[in-house]
Amino acid sequence: MALFKKILIANRSEIAVRIIRACREMGIGAVAVYSDIDRDSLHVRLAQEAYHIGPSPASESYLNIEKIIEVAKKAGCQAIHPGYGFLAENSQFAKRCEEEGIVFIGPPREAIEAMGSKTVARQTAMKAGAPLIPGTLEPLSDEEIVAKAKEIGFPVMLKAVSGGGGKGMRLVHSEDEIESAVRMARSEAGSAFSDDSLYLEKYIENPRHVEMQILVDRQGNGVYLGERECSIQRRHQKVIEETPAMMLTPELRKKMGETALKVAAAAGYYSAGTVEFLMDANNNFYFLEVNTRLQVEHPVTEMVTGIDIVKEMIRIAAGEPLSISQEDVQPKGAAIECRIYAEDPYNNFMPSPGTITGLRLPGGPGVRVDLGVFEGAQVPLEYDPIIAKLIVWGKDRPEAVERARRALDEFMVKGVKTTLPFHRKVMENPIFLSGEFDTTFIDTIFKKLDEGRENRYQDLAIAVAAIAEESSEGTRVEKGAPSTGECNMWKLYTRRLQMMRG
Repeated sequence: MALFKKILIANRSEIAVRIIRACREMGIGAVAVYSDIDRDSLHVRLAQEAYHIGPSPASESYLNIEKIIEVAKKAGCQAIHPGYGFLAENSQFAKRCEEEGIVFIGPPREAIEAMGSKTVARQTAMKAGAPLIPGTLEPLSDEEIVAKAKEIGFPVMLKAVSGGGGKGMRLVHSEDEIESAVRMARSEAGSAFSDDSLYLEKYIENPRHVEMQILVDRQGNGVYLGERECSIQRRHQKVIEETPAMMLTPELRKKMGETALKVAAAAGYYSAGTVEFLMDANNNFYFLEVNTRLQVEHPVTEMVTGIDIVKEMIRIAAGEPLSISQEDVQPKGAAIECRIYAEDPYNNFMPSPGTITGLRLPGGPGVRVDLGVFEGAQVPLEYDPIIAKLIVWGKDRPEAVERARRALDEFMVKGVKTTLPFHRKVMENPIFLSGEFDTTFIDTIFKKLDEGRENRYQDLAIAVAAIAEESSEGTRVEKGAPSTGECNMWKLYTRRLQMMRG
């Protein structure tokens, strides 16, 4: 099969921009789709063609399978790239593409369907010989959950069979918590996935979340591109990722990579994908799930390997064999990704929609910004509030961290609250710097970092006093507040706060 002439990108924001750029570099026409609120968005501006697909709610636009298929046929597209989120892991969408003779740039629908069920995924991983967290392989009734939890021993984790993104998950420490946890998990799973089925796993105390990036072609050739450390999460969703993972030895990395490829083979998988694992305190790893799509954090792997994962996905979808072997994969240096969200990290990471009134991007050696906005753009409430991804590379982890600090200081966003202050704090945190962190980092360490902000009015008064004093001394202060990401003011504020608190 020859490479495609036109590809429709069934997504929005920074990932749509990322795929459009890959298409342009490959000489492939890029077709965008947009909802009402995205009419003037960056991905629409960069695409060669763009088509309106409906109102702002995702259910009426980016999740409208028939409308997207209709546009793809109208525009003469041979393939559709779903990006991540929305329809990326929807087996019915993959099936409709197949029925209409349009290539779905991703794995076969059978693999999406199988891996979309967490219990089927566990069964598949077990057949492949992957180590599993103790738990169930089938959905459970409420009564069965109680009985199995007692058998496994507390604490246990309730999980949605059709889950993802941390939805439908509840940690249960004791028997008296089960009833309410089951009720909440079923409700959340039913709302998110139209399936309230639950299963049970033993809870791994203070785990680390490590994932392995793979590429598999239609001919069955596969390679693993190395791991990503994804333990820094809020609400079970990743916010900082890095590679390599500090605790992995070359032997453990090889074992994990080979295990990931065995799971993919057992599932009949091809395309880019990610096999996720949990690691305990003794560096034992356990199969968690398979993400049958391009991952948000794929750039960190690209930075250390030099392999363009999006282009490889397109070539695989066109039927081309992998152009690389396992021996060709030679990661160099270290990379870190910080997801920049329009969220308030001092208010439980609540979304902060609005208009971006000012924007300054970092640059320089080893810095990459995957951006979905521009100055004057809207950050709508209807979608995931990611603004950009900051990815840095260094010859080793210390240099990557220093580069991240420098780039975060350069990064400025006005008009909405962002997670920039959070990322700056993490890059200075001794536990993060030591590498001795796990998935509890934000819930424990960041709250400690934030001690003293319980009286926000006092802090604001200190900030105002600091700004006024610095300004009177002739120091230039840019307009804005710390929560907007204005780094000069943030430095004044934190310096003055530190002085007043000793």
